[in-house]
Amino acid sequence: MSFDLNIQVSLPASAKQVMYLLTDPKKIRAWSGADAVMELKEGGSFSMFDGWATGIVQHCSANELSYTWALDEWEKGTEPSLVNIVLKPDGENTLVILNHTNLPNQKETDEHKKGWQDYVFVPLEDYIMAFD
Repeated sequence: MSFDLNIQVSLPASAKQVMYLLTDPKKIRAWSGADAVMELKEGGSFSMFDGWATGIVQHCSANELSYTWALDEWEKGTEPSLVNIVLKPDGENTLVILNHTNLPNQKETDEHKKGWQDYVFVPLEDYIMAFD
């Protein structure tokens, strides 16, 4: 059984700015406080939060980003999950549609739902607002 989550957040920035903040390692460090790797090519390396989450970039375009996501703490042999982010204009804002699929269980799904909010979207919005 696969566990999935969907989060939609409107951020006060253009899609181009949001994509930059989600893909540039220096900017990720600026809003998250942790090191990141993002090789923007199919098959490129991905990691966030000082290597806590790692994966492989599956797709990157102006308005869409997807990568596999795995944690060292997951039981050995657990398949990586998949993060897919789509950006859509939302007036002067950007609607971020995040689908995180194939999480290993309900506990991880619940923890990731809270984690995406607390460690990605809230800090991203705070970072954007600090420079508005």
